[in-house]
Amino acid sequence: MINAKMFSPPSAHAYRAQAFNTSCLEEGSNTHDRPLIVQFCANNPSQLLTSALAVQDHCDAVDINLGCPQDIARKGHYGSFLMDEWDLIHDLINVLHENLSVPVTAKFRIFPSVEKTVAYAKMLESAGAQILTCHGRLRTQRGQNTGLADWAHIKAVKEAVRVPVFANGNILFHEDVEKCLKETGVDGVMSAEGQLYNPALFAPASSGNSSSTLTGAHPPHADLALEYLAIVKSLKTPTPTSAVKGHLFKIMHPALGRETDLRERLGRIRGPNVIEEYVEVANEMKERMERDAAEVMKGGKMIDDLITIEPTTGLRVLPHWLSQPYFRPLKSPTEASKRASSPIPTSHEDVKRTRLS
Repeated sequence: MINAKMFSPPSAHAYRAQAFNTSCLEEGSNTHDRPLIVQFCANNPSQLLTSALAVQDHCDAVDINLGCPQDIARKGHYGSFLMDEWDLIHDLINVLHENLSVPVTAKFRIFPSVEKTVAYAKMLESAGAQILTCHGRLRTQRGQNTGLADWAHIKAVKEAVRVPVFANGNILFHEDVEKCLKETGVDGVMSAEGQLYNPALFAPASSGNSSSTLTGAHPPHADLALEYLAIVKSLKTPTPTSAVKGHLFKIMHPALGRETDLRERLGRIRGPNVIEEYVEVANEMKERMERDAAEVMKGGKMIDDLITIEPTTGLRVLPHWLSQPYFRPLKSPTEASKRASSPIPTSHEDVKRTRLS
């Protein structure tokens, strides 16, 4: 996400280079970086238009973030904290719709009532949004209060508008994609945090998959980390090392709680050879995970034999060497009872998201 207020001034060379760097002919490239939708947060139509015009030749669409619930969005007055300012939101979308050569799209959160959510979506459509992504959570559902996304709201939005609708929320495993499409009737599904922990979330299981219950790919997370680092090294466009570190902590999260020396080593890395040192940590993780997998899988065990169920949520926990979603266990009996009464199944074969951070 790019902040239009920071991106729009002609003097914002440093921020533009950091946020959307086209100088190396990679970011936004027709051959290397498509399809691409560039997302902005904004509360000023003029600033948003200036920013969007600067990127429209390097992307396929421009998206407006109307869903961010974080404190930084509250302070900056953008994202979901514009939800009650419908005239402003209309102007933000419409100024892009009227002036850009590419489509404008919008991602938003729901209101408590289905009726208001539908009215909101219709307003976004009438302003010119050509794709709507509905995150089925309230503005207050974040952090420890993330909870379940409401697919009923998303279904109602899809039935009420004519433009394509994408669903967001409760996508932890590959099989959740098909369930969401079936239950909501949407045109597509997106995932945010889920893909940070398992970048292979949308990939189907390989033909040699050793699980009968997992329809999606759950590669060894160390392999994903090494593949990601190889991409970073191959690019001319610089990637902030802090961002790389953040991705590695998420990708290898299933094992970093066990391999505490690697976790601490990863956190301490500084200096001129950061990426190479990240690679060393990921290679060491790969060796340890292959050792653990070989030890546990001997005797012909399948992955299904090693899957456990987290008791407070009913969600599946995979062996620690595999990529998988992260969620917070429920902490109180009240939370657990709410989870138990959820209309979303929590069996071993049919799991959805409760808490994903």
